[in-house]
Amino acid sequence: MPIPDDTADTMTSTPTNMSDHHMVSAGAFSEDERRAVYRAIETRRDVRDQFRSDPLPDDLVRRLLEAAHSAPSVGFMQPWNFILIRQPETRERVWQAFHQANEEACSMFEGDRRAQYQRLKLEGIRKAPLSICITCDTKRGGPVVLGRTHNPATDVYSTVCAVQNLWLAARAEGVGVGWVSIFHEDAIKSILGIPEHVKIVAWLCIGYVDELYDMPELAVKGWRERLPLDKLVFEEGWQDCDDM
Repeated sequence: MPIPDDTADTMTSTPTNMSDHHMVSAGAFSEDERRAVYRAIETRRDVRDQFRSDPLPDDLVRRLLEAAHSAPSVGFMQPWNFILIRQPETRERVWQAFHQANEEACSMFEGDRRAQYQRLKLEGIRKAPLSICITCDTKRGGPVVLGRTHNPATDVYSTVCAVQNLWLAARAEGVGVGWVSIFHEDAIKSILGIPEHVKIVAWLCIGYVDELYDMPELAVKGWRERLPLDKLVFEEGWQDCDDM
């Protein structure tokens, strides 16, 4: 039976047809599902000291990693790697590097601010049973990556999306996450054998917690308040705003 001309034209567009097979409904989630998503976002916290020592099941860790690996990335370059650190000896070496940098950070504040900084407990590296060092491979995808041609930093932005995905999944699983950023990158690279072209984006301390603050810990302890959203939203261009 001859194929009508309009059908023949459609069938010759193989790439489009193949893509069409992967299209699914973009409808909204159910009310309960939406509430769960927003609850994870609103109750996510940066845990510094409240970790339990019991290990996380392997299947749970895998789910967190799958969530991270499902993050969007510019040019689909997927620049991330996940280094899992469970051994106390390795975590202690990293803590020593953190402690040195933390002392340097403390000295940058003065007076009451320094005393307030010293009272913050930052013991996640030692307490949490799992740490994940999330890195960004700046060479992944080759020298020219779609969408990265004019902003090379988009590989790091993409990796941060993976961090946030993991964090929200962890909140849904009842698992605490703390992001450690106070260290000299070269020191951690030396401990873990990370190549020069690979950037460390996040050191995450991960473990079960029994309680979370009902608002960000730094707000609870008077370090800084959440900024009003209305002061951060502009229309059609930049607007002058008060010092925040």
